[in-house]
Amino acid sequence: MSDRDMSDFSMMDLFRMETETQVVILNENILALENNPNSPVELESLMRAAHSLKGAARIVGLDAAVQITHVMEDCFVAAQSGAIALDSPDKIDVILGAIDLLSRLSQIPATEIENWLSTNQSEIDNLETIILAIINSKIEAKPTTNDDNLEIEVIPSLPLNNTNETWEDRQIKTDLSMLSLFVEEVESQSLLLQENLLLLKNNLNLDLDLESLVKSAHLIQSAAKILHFHQIIKLAVVIENTLLAVAKYKASLNEIQVESLLAGVNIFITLMKIPARQVEDWLIKIEPEIDNIVNLINLISQSAMPTLVPSKASRKKTNVKTTASQPPKTTKQSTDLPDAKPASNSGEPTLDLQQHSPEKIRGKSENLKFKNKENQQKQSDRTIRVNAENLNKIMGLASESLVETKWLQPFGDSLSILRKHQNKLYSLLEKLQDSLSDTVLDRRSEDYLIGAIKAANECSHVLSDRINELEFFSRRYANLSERLYREVIASNMRPFADGIQGFPRMLRDLARQLSKQVKFEVVGKSTQVDRDILEKLEAPLTHILRNALDHGIEPPEARLAAGKSPQGTIRLEASHRGGMLSIVVSDDGKGIELDKLREKIVSKEMVSAEMAAKLTESELMDFLFLPGFSTASQVTEISGRGVGLDIVQSMVQEVGGILRAISQPEKGMSFYLQLPLTLSVIRTLLVEISGEPYAFPLTRIDRLVLVETSEIAIAENRQYFTLDDENIGLVNAYQVLELAAPNRKLDLLPVIIVSARSNSYGLAVDKILGERDLVVRPLDPRLGKIPDISAAAFMEDGSPVLIIDVEYLVRSTDRLLARTSLKKVSETTKTEDSKIAKRLLIVEDSITVREFERKILENQGYRVDIAVNGIDGWNALRSAQYDLVISDVDMPGMTGIELVSQIKNHATLNSIPVIIVSYKDRQEDRLRGLSVGADYYLTKSSFHDDTLLNAVVDLIGEP
Repeated sequence: MSDRDMSDFSMMDLFRMETETQVVILNENILALENNPNSPVELESLMRAAHSLKGAARIVGLDAAVQITHVMEDCFVAAQSGAIALDSPDKIDVILGAIDLLSRLSQIPATEIENWLSTNQSEIDNLETIILAIINSKIEAKPTTNDDNLEIEVIPSLPLNNTNETWEDRQIKTDLSMLSLFVEEVESQSLLLQENLLLLKNNLNLDLDLESLVKSAHLIQSAAKILHFHQIIKLAVVIENTLLAVAKYKASLNEIQVESLLAGVNIFITLMKIPARQVEDWLIKIEPEIDNIVNLINLISQSAMPTLVPSKASRKKTNVKTTASQPPKTTKQSTDLPDAKPASNSGEPTLDLQQHSPEKIRGKSENLKFKNKENQQKQSDRTIRVNAENLNKIMGLASESLVETKWLQPFGDSLSILRKHQNKLYSLLEKLQDSLSDTVLDRRSEDYLIGAIKAANECSHVLSDRINELEFFSRRYANLSERLYREVIASNMRPFADGIQGFPRMLRDLARQLSKQVKFEVVGKSTQVDRDILEKLEAPLTHILRNALDHGIEPPEARLAAGKSPQGTIRLEASHRGGMLSIVVSDDGKGIELDKLREKIVSKEMVSAEMAAKLTESELMDFLFLPGFSTASQVTEISGRGVGLDIVQSMVQEVGGILRAISQPEKGMSFYLQLPLTLSVIRTLLVEISGEPYAFPLTRIDRLVLVETSEIAIAENRQYFTLDDENIGLVNAYQVLELAAPNRKLDLLPVIIVSARSNSYGLAVDKILGERDLVVRPLDPRLGKIPDISAAAFMEDGSPVLIIDVEYLVRSTDRLLARTSLKKVSETTKTEDSKIAKRLLIVEDSITVREFERKILENQGYRVDIAVNGIDGWNALRSAQYDLVISDVDMPGMTGIELVSQIKNHATLNSIPVIIVSYKDRQEDRLRGLSVGADYYLTKSSFHDDTLLNAVVDLIGEP
């Protein structure tokens, strides 16, 4: 590498990014090429990737990388032409060694590159020699690899380099290759510019996509900078700046101005026809004409700016008026420039615009339109690098915004309560005025009373308006926050393919090492996976795949003897199923025989022979995930079936997933991983324990059951119940979490069944609150590990809730059983609170009916509140808690049907049972009431018996 200032290494980051991208392409395509050596698609991709890397290496001055990529490109070009065939594993190994070297080189710190190159130059030279030998087909490549470096064995009797090409010739070839790349870039961009400018010339009112034209000029400028073509650079710069000015000031172009821009573009188009070795000389000859065109185009920029007026001297010098209303008048030399020929008589192409008329470029234009769409698609999929910590902060803020929207609902409810009190105040003032109507008031007192009534009425109207505005804003804000949150979640997802790029190469190298044949299939590469989960998956999947190849897939001879194909298959599949990420790793190897697995378990004295005989298949497979367990007779450095699988189990449990293994003897083995779609948001079951909410991840809950106290049995001072012929140990959740005993009356006991490893328990909780999607918020690390708790979250109303660590909770239960006598879950504690009567709301506009209903229910011990219409009832529901609602149908403002619909569609009120009581007894009326969610539909004619009271008791029980 030539001596350069260290500041040149500022481009190394870009080189590393380019290398990462191209190395993935090279690895994927070279492995595909091994199965189909003559595939033109893979060879084209390999050649382009090597060419791109060579260009990137030249820019940063890494001659060693240029040296390797150059011979790699030549090798792929030779394979494309059919001169050679990359048809042997040894040749593929050499190319893979070159790819590895480039990858290693890109990761060397800039300050250490010189030392690294001096140490590894011999390896680079040998690698170049062996690739040249493959190109010349003179010797057979037999590389051997170790952990650190690639060493290549070369037959000593043959010369190291049979090519007569000198380094000077190679440098010329490289320069010409870069020039051809430059010409290719200029061709595509200049034709795009010309096509759009010709369209504008024919229709000056045409609305062009100036942004894409600016980008085209900028790309030409960037390409010219690499080859130091300063004439092209200044022309591209002035075109770019002019188009930017036109876009910024929304100026219009006249025909002569468009022709000036076309004259500049014609320089680019003419350049494509100049022989590569004559480009520099041609640019020198035409530089005066380029300067004239640059001056003309500069005038367009000046005319586009409304605040800039050229000086008189400037106008006199150029003889051009620069107002937007009148096109510039050029000198004869300038005007005739597009039709002028170079002074030289060498037969070089002219700059005549007619050479590139619309008719002649129509074919290319159609291609350009296709390229334009392709470029727009690439722009829409463009990516940028974002710090993971910043992305996590954005996600946290988005989730907080989502939570804050939920706070608006209770705030709106509190305003509704305020409005209710305001209406009561207004009503009292009216009653006061009525009561004083027979009393003679002095003028001052009467004014005060009238003013108070007027002010109360105005306050009521203003408050109603503000509540309506708040509800509208709440809905709009909730929608916006939800969209923001979903977009942030999506930004945290990556395709599954991003996390498995190294697996094909790993399996290919292991198969070569073990003398086995394997086909690796991946299904669901585009499946979206949470970034954090994808990172955590690499190590577990590596263990499973290495196990599958080492101890699952048989050697070719054994497979043939078993009637199988000599080539084994390992399949990796990712998909979304049931709101979860499902990953399946399967092979068609020999699998695991259950009898041998039982023998291994007994020989390790993990269980007795009698117990092992009773173990089910799923229970036997669970032993594979225990630390240190292996079915292999000897553990190799590659794998052992079971060695490392405990790491897989730990990772799956860490993220709250499920892992299962299924074996079919002589047919293969499958591992099923069920994981959450994202670690940022989890689906939970919300429960109440000792009066506080707690969240259990749904993926860690085996079952949720309601157990009658009569079904609870006791054995050896331990409580249990029977479910599906299996005894489940029963413990109090509050006792495991070391909380205060709750006050509860037990009829049906909510029980959550959880398990870890071989232990399974039923946790008795106070109440099931329902399912919730919670945004996981990690706890402050300064708190250390909090027993039984994994994280926290916020509920809809902004209150915090703790998320249970089920794995830790099961261990806590084990310790609790070992040292403490458990309290019986059937024990009840009654307090004064438990004796509080149930509260009902009657919504009825008829004073006779509502008073009759109130007396019936109050006589039975229920607490009863009254609402005079549907709107009053809706406000009452949002300001107090009720166990039951009894509503009429026909009411002013809001009917009973509308009220029931509002209740059942509300996030927190939808669980309140509702009874409709109506005069209407038609079947269609009854069906209409039940269809919106009413639990009972009664007629008012039923009041003579106990029908209403029986319905209330049926829904909420005795008072």
